[in-house]
Amino acid sequence: MPHLLTLAACLFLTATAANRPIDRKALVTRNNPVITTADTLASLSVGNGGFAFTTDITGLQTFPEYYRNGVPLGTQSEWGWHSFSNPEQYRIEESYWMYDFGHGHRELYATQPKTGRAKEAADWYRINPHRLHLGCIGLEIEGLKPTDIQKPRQTLDMWTGTISSKFRVKSLEFRVNTVCHPERDLVSSQIKGKGAAINLRFPYPTGAHCDDACNWTANDSHQTELVTQTEHSAILKRTIDETVYYVSLTWEEPALLREKSKNYWVLESEGNQLTFSCEFSPTVPTVPTTPTIPTFQSSAQHWQHFWQTGAAVDFSKCKDKRARELERRVVLSQWLLASQCAGGTPPQETGLTYNSWFGKFHMEMIWWHQAWLPLWNHASLLDRTLRWYETVEPKAREIAMRQGFQGIRWMKMTDRSGEEAPSKVGSFLIWQQPHLIYLAELLYRSLPPAPSKGRDSLLERYGRLIDETATFMADFATYDKVNDRYILKGIIPAQETLKASETYNSPFELAYWHWALQVAQQWRERRGLERVALWDDIIQKLSPLASTHDTHSIPLYLAAESAPDTYKTLALISDHPAVLGAMGIFPQSRLVDPQVMKHTQEWIWDNWNWNKTWGWDYPMVAMNAARLGVPENAVSALLMDKRTNTYLPNGHNYQDGRLRCYLPGNGGLLTAIALMCAGWDGCTVKNPGFPKNGQWDVRWEGLQPMP
Repeated sequence: MPHLLTLAACLFLTATAANRPIDRKALVTRNNPVITTADTLASLSVGNGGFAFTTDITGLQTFPEYYRNGVPLGTQSEWGWHSFSNPEQYRIEESYWMYDFGHGHRELYATQPKTGRAKEAADWYRINPHRLHLGCIGLEIEGLKPTDIQKPRQTLDMWTGTISSKFRVKSLEFRVNTVCHPERDLVSSQIKGKGAAINLRFPYPTGAHCDDACNWTANDSHQTELVTQTEHSAILKRTIDETVYYVSLTWEEPALLREKSKNYWVLESEGNQLTFSCEFSPTVPTVPTTPTIPTFQSSAQHWQHFWQTGAAVDFSKCKDKRARELERRVVLSQWLLASQCAGGTPPQETGLTYNSWFGKFHMEMIWWHQAWLPLWNHASLLDRTLRWYETVEPKAREIAMRQGFQGIRWMKMTDRSGEEAPSKVGSFLIWQQPHLIYLAELLYRSLPPAPSKGRDSLLERYGRLIDETATFMADFATYDKVNDRYILKGIIPAQETLKASETYNSPFELAYWHWALQVAQQWRERRGLERVALWDDIIQKLSPLASTHDTHSIPLYLAAESAPDTYKTLALISDHPAVLGAMGIFPQSRLVDPQVMKHTQEWIWDNWNWNKTWGWDYPMVAMNAARLGVPENAVSALLMDKRTNTYLPNGHNYQDGRLRCYLPGNGGLLTAIALMCAGWDGCTVKNPGFPKNGQWDVRWEGLQPMP
């Protein structure tokens, strides 16, 4: 009898352990980055989704020039933009060029002419506006060099949002703790060390395609003036051409603020500690009175709430040696995306760390940046960004009208104003068009069905925009009378190696059109409206994915119906293997034969030019593999040893020397993990994206299934 009781007790303890909630703090803190050298690719950031501050090994921005070709030391906000003067009075209309893609009318696109004033106008509008670096805050020690930093140890505590740095300069020891306010564009820091002092250095913008946005050689082109000062505060006014913003500085210990040189200010403590806050604002602030210490408290409360209320995935019970690295990537990706890509406008691909594509954001990437949010129980962060679509609807309608289409066509490369930047590629993409439908649907699914007040509010907010989005999609589809079907043409697909003038029926776009129009109809029904007959006709008659059925021993899906030589052309087996997204990002549909898709994935796995891919391609392959029932490939795709699938010590997805940060890769990873754990509608397999070989005991909480 005693041994039966012992057995029962063991079984109870085992069951209890299996059902025990994940220790969120342990999960997060065991993945805290620890940096012990001035590694220019290991910069750490704090941020609140709409503002971010990136630090070097000192916990501040002491060496911006040294880090500029690594992960740069950015101070960026979603409101911080600048335009150079336009003395030639260029107009965006001068970049427009007429095309005829067979839609029954001419189409006017913002493109990049090669010569003359049209080229100059297009160049100006690609560069302007560009995102600003708002200013560097560094440790002020005369003649200090990176090599002077001795015995550094720096930790990003993601549980509290604090970067803690410890180091020596000669015989002096310094400790620096830095945080960001969760709701304001404000960074706070406490420095302990003899002669503690900081500098505030302000650059002129470069307007370059991809850099840290810091021109340190144009001091006469901008100015920094003291507006007001008290014993423990000051307000500086920044003027850069027509752009004006303000910097509010507060400090707690006795300290002296002085102008060292033009656009270079120094705050020196009278003792061995300096505790300060610096806030950036586009409007005139009141006299700053915010003490610093509460910012540390607010940061800790904010991040603990984020980690405790969101979903969690614990890989600590896994036996596969790769699981530890996968967990690191998953936790750090949540930190980076929540701190840099969850504001009131869509994020740029390098977040708020440094400029890429002039600091503009790419609307085809918003899905990769933010689809994970409602799947991980952070729907409010996605909703905050999606409201931007409402503000730029007039621009989107204007794009559709000038191209002769009904509804609204969402821009590709843009800024907070919604103006479409001229592009020889981006203006012809269409896969950004259904993203609003997909993301709004994820928000809808994340809300409880009853009571339905939240869902009703969401339907009211986005229902009309979804209607108008789908109206364009339906009008853009061309009816092929001969074959009684609809086709998509006049596009550059997600796989950007195909030409707009030649391409029709690319697989990713076909699958997206088919799925999104069905969801748009569901939204109409939820709102008590009738289905649109034309949309149903397109859903029923949209072309299936084209394959090599008649020319290949094993049928494979083509990059487009117009590209029958897909598997004979090197350029067509490079870039994004977007065909796999047709059953991965989206569920299986009548357009896709799973067996042909499985053959296609196998061929791509063995033959694709993986050296010509991007960070989000690996999660896309993983989602496809999971839906096809090949979990070994799903895991292996996420951990494939390729340059563009590299994750730096700070968690950033490294691409190449130009894109040292690539946050769509991080977001894609989190979306793939959600699908691999929680599955999708109708999936009954536990953890369908992980092998059932005893090596992947993945525990998770709070994830939502994908459509």
